Amino acid sequence: MTKTHITRPMKLKYLGFGFHKDSKTKKWKCRPHQESVKKFKDRLKGLTCRKIPGTVTGKIEKINQVTRGWINYYALGSMKTAMTKIDAHLRTRLRVIIWKQWKVPRKRQWGLQKLGVGKDLARLTAYCGDRCYWVATMMFMVIIL
Repeated sequence: MTKTHITRPMKLKYLGFGFHKDSKTKKWKCRPHQESVKKFKDRLKGLTCRKIPGTVTGKIEKINQVTRGWINYYALGSMKTAMTKIDAHLRTRLRVIIWKQWKVPRKRQWGLQKLGVGKDLARLTAYCGDRCYWVATMMFMVIIL
């Protein structure tokens, strides 16, 4: 009784899918429901937590497993916009993890130079303090990492 109800497709959640009307074809299409996307983001947030021990490659392998399973389950629906936002946020979180692993400015400068950043820009970035999220969203960091 609690699960059965009559409602509009826009408000319906069925097996993790939500429904919307396509603006061009005026047909109903499915996509992952907002609650499912939020649950997936929370799962990725737990996997990229810095308190959990392990290497970055091990974390990336686990993230790939979870993401592959989620994408395969929701492959029927349209999820491009949700996945691009999740991907951008996930990459930023991974950059923060790497930046925090390079604990001292000298190591940060070395790591940036190893990735191809010029010596002056690497030095300015490495010695900017402990603003890891700000550094992880800088344009050249987005391109190289």
